[in-house]
Amino acid sequence: MLEVSHVTKMYGKTVACNDVTFTLPDGGITVLLGPNGAGKSTLIKSIIGFLRYGGTIAVDGKLNKTIEAKRILGYVPEMPSLYPNLTVSEHMEFVARAYRLTDYKGYAEQLLDRFELTDKKKKFGDELSKGMQQKLNICLGLLPKPRVILLDEPMIGLDPHAIKELKNVFMELREAGDTVFVSTHMIDSIDMLWDRTLIMQSGVLRADVTREELENSGQTLEELFFSITESPEAEEK
Repeated sequence: MLEVSHVTKMYGKTVACNDVTFTLPDGGITVLLGPNGAGKSTLIKSIIGFLRYGGTIAVDGKLNKTIEAKRILGYVPEMPSLYPNLTVSEHMEFVARAYRLTDYKGYAEQLLDRFELTDKKKKFGDELSKGMQQKLNICLGLLPKPRVILLDEPMIGLDPHAIKELKNVFMELREAGDTVFVSTHMIDSIDMLWDRTLIMQSGVLRADVTREELENSGQTLEELFFSITESPEAEEK
């Protein structure tokens, strides 16, 4: 479903992503781990098509910047980017119109209810707390029902109820055969959810393992993470 092939992104002389290659099949929850500055957000923004980069990225066999790919690719950014003069309901309508959704109102109401935003529908974007902005951010990303959804640090700022609901959404998407790709540095927030993990360090993909492979190795996810990111070889690079 998602194919990333030899993706390299530089900012001046700094290599943010260095020849990153992996393939995610249909379905499943993949978590992208790495310390701050590892290149996770750069990789996510490259996949969604916000950045120029070397290499190729395809979604369901279509290049990621094509209209066909964008129709099935969703994104929840780390920092909500809301319109101050649009209400919560108008934000949902804006996304629906952008994606030319027709029968969306019932699902929109369901999302707002799940994330406890129903009573905030008439609030403007700049009237929401940071946590509420993040919850609306998630609702907007889910509304088009993407088959592949990228989420960059989605749990930061969420209250316990919203975290529980988001985890439930992840499991529902997996059961529906959709692909969930979550970037985070908070290992404990996703430790019981993931099917596969990618670990980045200094722009390089240093691990690509399934849950079964990790369990067979006798390591925990936390042990694997620190063995990679705090090894002498990683520190030298």
